[in-house]
Amino acid sequence: MIDPNVVTLTVDQHDYAGWKSVEISAGIERQARSFDVSITWQWPGTEISHPITPGAACEVRIGGELILTGWVFAAPISYDGKQVTLKISGRSKTADLIDCSAINRPSQWKEVGVLKIVEALAAPYGLSVISEIPETSKMADHTIEPAETVFKSIDRLLTLFRIFSTDDEYGNVVLARPGSRGQSADALELGKNVLSAVIARDFSGLFSEYRVIGQQTGNDQTFGKESSEVSAEVTDDRHDDPAHKKRLRVLVVHEDAPITPKLALSRANWERGQRAGKALLTTYKVQGWRQSNGALWRHNTMVRVIDPVIGFTSRNMLISAVTYS
Repeated sequence: MIDPNVVTLTVDQHDYAGWKSVEISAGIERQARSFDVSITWQWPGTEISHPITPGAACEVRIGGELILTGWVFAAPISYDGKQVTLKISGRSKTADLIDCSAINRPSQWKEVGVLKIVEALAAPYGLSVISEIPETSKMADHTIEPAETVFKSIDRLLTLFRIFSTDDEYGNVVLARPGSRGQSADALELGKNVLSAVIARDFSGLFSEYRVIGQQTGNDQTFGKESSEVSAEVTDDRHDDPAHKKRLRVLVVHEDAPITPKLALSRANWERGQRAGKALLTTYKVQGWRQSNGALWRHNTMVRVIDPVIGFTSRNMLISAVTYS
């Protein structure tokens, strides 16, 4: 029977395990998940071989469960008089979208769905796109900026629609909304499965008003001032403290791409929600990689948090990232 927590790296149909150290990370705000493993040999007296080389295709599994499909990016070697250490680092196939430039020609889309644009941007690098969300409304316009990477172009497009571009275990691009993977089986509860926690509680990035301004392309229905000026505004009314409400803090976001009033409002809500979430960002260390039902803890799932020390009595929160180490 396979150890449910054994980490296996597969390269050229060969499986490698028995690592001295392991770290595997994935998150909804990351276009590519990553891994770092290391192994040490004693020498002299042990035959040393390094069959895993940078650039090799690879797969990473936990207990036989596929976690990552991608490439080995680095395999540094270090040694002293007693031992040799080989470290192996890699990332998902989607790492190419982070590193590489958008090279589409033509480089502009008009009245094309978001999914089609992302598929076109990813196509030159041989990556498939999976959407976990319904197709959004048409984009009036999207243009690749000079020398920008594929991911930056995708991220700039998706921000308007409150969508994240991430990846899956097969190395596909995934378009997802926060929490689209459902609810975790277990809660995070102090005194049960929580070992430690860290929360910055940094509210310096919060504002009382979020304003989005921009322009939309004119047509037979919208023209003149209505076309040239688009704006939306939302306020941060989550604080019950009356004194806090009187404190004026305004953030103005200018959108370069053509934008409709509906998208401007969506963008403003996105900015408010993102900043509020980051202000309460909490890192928990838990007992084990798996929940009580045997499922791995996964990112982009909702989890009930019970932590009276921090002040979460029974708060449903998003697992934005996970690290197995």
